[in-house]
Amino acid sequence: MTGCKFGTHRVLEPHGVLPQPAWRIDNSMELYDNEILIDVKTLNIDSASFTQIKQQAKEDEQKIQEIMLDIVAKRGKHHNPVTGSGGMLIGTVKRIGSELQGKTDLQIGDKIATLVSLSLTPLKIDKIKKIKIDTDQVDIEGQAILFESGIYAKLPKDMPEKLALSVLDVAGAPAQVARLVQSNQSVLVIGASGKSGLLCLHEAKKRVGITGRVVALSHSQRGAAEIARLALADEIIVCDATDAVTMMNEVARVTNNEMVDVTINCVNVPNTEMGSILSTKDNGLIYFFSMATSFTAAALGAEGIGRDVQMIIGNGYCNNHAAIALQVLRENQALRQLYQERYA
Repeated sequence: MTGCKFGTHRVLEPHGVLPQPAWRIDNSMELYDNEILIDVKTLNIDSASFTQIKQQAKEDEQKIQEIMLDIVAKRGKHHNPVTGSGGMLIGTVKRIGSELQGKTDLQIGDKIATLVSLSLTPLKIDKIKKIKIDTDQVDIEGQAILFESGIYAKLPKDMPEKLALSVLDVAGAPAQVARLVQSNQSVLVIGASGKSGLLCLHEAKKRVGITGRVVALSHSQRGAAEIARLALADEIIVCDATDAVTMMNEVARVTNNEMVDVTINCVNVPNTEMGSILSTKDNGLIYFFSMATSFTAAALGAEGIGRDVQMIIGNGYCNNHAAIALQVLRENQALRQLYQERYA
């Protein structure tokens, strides 16, 4: 039996939508001919989603487990109903549908990371084995389905699985920086000391060249110290990105009131839209990678202060994004060591 390549055959409610916006999907592991069955090893929960779950559970691991299992039981996927976001997974290919055999480079036993969101991926969790509160990673026993249209990356052989997972989870961010940032520009990275922010700083420094300028904004002195140690920014600001006016003033201070050409927003908390807009020049560009972003707040906020900026939704996919993100760690051994310590 063949299903829709986009997975609409799995949608239970409401009818007529694709799996990602659907409220509930079929997570039975009976394979359609154009699907791939994965034995799941680790879930990498989207940062905004995991932050919300931790806050709801008050950092209690048992309650985190209960919340995650409840989400999957009700929705057939790990689609956080508060943040609307999911994450990604690593696992081993267990079965390949008959229609995909010979049409994919995958073989049974290959270790892969799915590059589509858990918010659209049929998932069954049999057991949660370990929750890593500081890294957003959850080891499980379970299975998942990859649709025919689903993208993936084979895990690289030159780095540990958990390290590769941490990078592939946010691969869209540095890849979009590579696409959007040009030589001689000024670039602000908000949430710069986080998983995606550090990769973006490296890519931004590479793209702006010696005549450009990279400004890093971290919410903590500890994060700022790590950025300074890695020499990833020309200027480092420590402030709360939800305090829009303070953030604007700090960016003005380090840019001689010129503000920045490009802002990359990587934070995992709400209410940072206005700070991003106020820190960006007229006719500048803002890339909202964070799933905590309210695009209504961003659009109406820019209109409300008369700021003419181009704002881009954080599409987590662009061509070659996995290769670009993994290459960052190959180019920057100090950054790789930090990621190894944090995530692997």
